Amino acid sequence: MIAYLERVSIPEPNNNEDDNVSLLRNSLEDLQLQGSIDYGPTGSASKDFGGMQITKPLAVIRPAGAEDIAKVIKLASRLPNLTVAARGNGHSINGQAMADRGLVIDMKSMESYNKIEVRRHPPCADVGGGALWADVLKRSVPFGLAPRSWTDYLDLTVGGTLSNAGVSGQAFRYGPQTENVTELEVVTGKGEIVTCTRNENSQLFFSVLGGLGQFGIITRARVLLQPSPQMVRWIRVVYSEFSEFTRDAELLVSQEESGESFDYVEGFVFVNSDDPVNGWASVPLDPNHPFDPAGIPTSAGPVLYCLELVLHHRENDRPSSVNLVVDRLLGQLRFCKKLRFEVDLKYVEFLSRVKVAEQQAKANGIWDAPHPWLNLFVSKRDIADFDRLVFNTILQHGIGGPILVYPLLRSNFLGAFITC
Repeated sequence: MIAYLERVSIPEPNNNEDDNVSLLRNSLEDLQLQGSIDYGPTGSASKDFGGMQITKPLAVIRPAGAEDIAKVIKLASRLPNLTVAARGNGHSINGQAMADRGLVIDMKSMESYNKIEVRRHPPCADVGGGALWADVLKRSVPFGLAPRSWTDYLDLTVGGTLSNAGVSGQAFRYGPQTENVTELEVVTGKGEIVTCTRNENSQLFFSVLGGLGQFGIITRARVLLQPSPQMVRWIRVVYSEFSEFTRDAELLVSQEESGESFDYVEGFVFVNSDDPVNGWASVPLDPNHPFDPAGIPTSAGPVLYCLELVLHHRENDRPSSVNLVVDRLLGQLRFCKKLRFEVDLKYVEFLSRVKVAEQQAKANGIWDAPHPWLNLFVSKRDIADFDRLVFNTILQHGIGGPILVYPLLRSNFLGAFITC
């Protein structure tokens, strides 16, 4: 997430640059922040998850709370050509969390301000913008509650994902995370601390949600909660035909009103080969149930498709009862019948699945490799052409990472479309 007050190019170094840096240091020290300021080696503030850009900020601000951020923003608003970037967990990919010869605000440093307060009535959590979603989960589950909408990876800050959208397999039902907050505290580009909702200061509210930080820095958020599931049945089914894959995905996300549906619907594209990263091996959920390529129709093309589904259930539910619901829901789908994979997990374990993949990637040394990433919204009208030209042509050999496909309902993205 990034807040930029005036996004313009900073002049090339000149003979007066050292003097300018000294003046900036003096101005920052005069603010008498409750937090701290680092001028030396900036470490993680010089890079982000994308790993494709490296910059050097003039200083890293480690605020104690919103008041410190407001002071820094007010100062920056008076100085020409000074860029300010708010850095959560640095999971951006194109340098959005960095500021070349500017100021980086370390949102995670606000430990006391990033506390998480859970309320039962109404079920919600007041959360600091620099808190991680993983910590929101840990704090809310003991109350029997959890947020309604997630991202696949939970070690992201609340303010960071709300400044983007926050999408995962629950978004077809509840919308992105931006649709599941009722109140925000924001530091504006003028250095003002403003509380906003859909009805109070609504223009600011809808601007900062999905606004990529261009309208302010989110310092607190009130997140909607709901009763937390105990267990999940995690299922993957494979398709050889894109038309059947999309038909089933659209069917599942549209049958909410029928009273029985999966609680999570997501998909991905993988290579029709034994490639250990991009191919068949990326699908199985249980090492004792490997992928059998004999289940692939001979008419299959260079890529295959997988629907990833989850059904919530209680810990004391009989497996036969869960099986009955799963079989009934899957019975309407047209996947390759011999390529069905499933496993039961605790809800928290399922939500933490990418953390496990992260630990494995770090052990293999690939987590710190460059991670180019692209998110696109493609209309139903154009998705078949996209499959033909992109998945089956440009990306037919894979990309060395996931190619995710989220079936979404436009009606659940009302706020996100308003902010665009």
